[in-house]
Formats: sequence, C-alpha cells, structure tokens
Amino acid sequence: MDTYFTKEHEWIRINGSTCVVGITAYAADQLGNITYVDLPTAGREVRQSEVLCTIESEKAASDIHAPISGKVAEANKNLDNTPEIINQSPENEGWLIRLEICEPEELKSLLSRAEYEDYTRGLG
Repeated sequence: MDTYFTKEHEWIRINGSTCVVGITAYAADQLGNITYVDLPTAGREVRQSEVLCTIESEKAASDIHAPISGKVAEANKNLDNTPEIINQSPENEGWLIRLEICEPEELKSLLSRAEYEDYTRGLG
C-alpha cells in the first residue's frame, strides 16, 4: 500500500480504489493531547483541499483537509470515545476516515514519505 503526505500534515494510504486518511505524527505532536474529533458522515463528498473534519486538542482546534477528492466511506468510530488514539498511533489505529477515491490523478500533487520527512525537517 502506498502512503502519500500533504504539506498540511495529512497522510493518505491507498488500497485499490479506496484510501485511509489521517494526520501525521508530526501534526499529532504539534496539536498535543487530542480531546475531540468532529468526523464527517459516510456518503459526504469532498474535493481536494476542502475541510474534511476538525480535531480539537488542549492547544487548539485544527481543520483537517482532504488530501484528494473522494466520497467518505467510513469514519473511525473509535475516535468518538477515545480521540487520544490519534496521539498514540496517528498512522495506524488513529486513522480518521476511509475515502472512495474519485480523482486518482490528484495523488501526483502529494509528497512521498521521503519528501515529507525532508519538508518537516525544514520546519525546525
């Protein structure tokens, strides 16, 4: 499965015609203790860069943007009661949503893991 990243610190893992979306460990660390996630409902269509959901932490509320266009297939219901899973496992159990991919060519605008790691190193 291929994983891509955005400069806004979202990750997307491709699995055929669907993908899983979440925030990176860097983003989870910057947010601090996550206290609430406002997840989208299944069936909602989103365009690339559109606000997908909001994550609230002890520090701030942050909008999470769709890495690519798609249709929400499923939201991670485990986050309803235990949003801190994102802090503990941002790229695994802390995933946010599954999307049905609508525009696969949009993946070309995303970063590889190596490109993302170079990018975050430059953020200091």
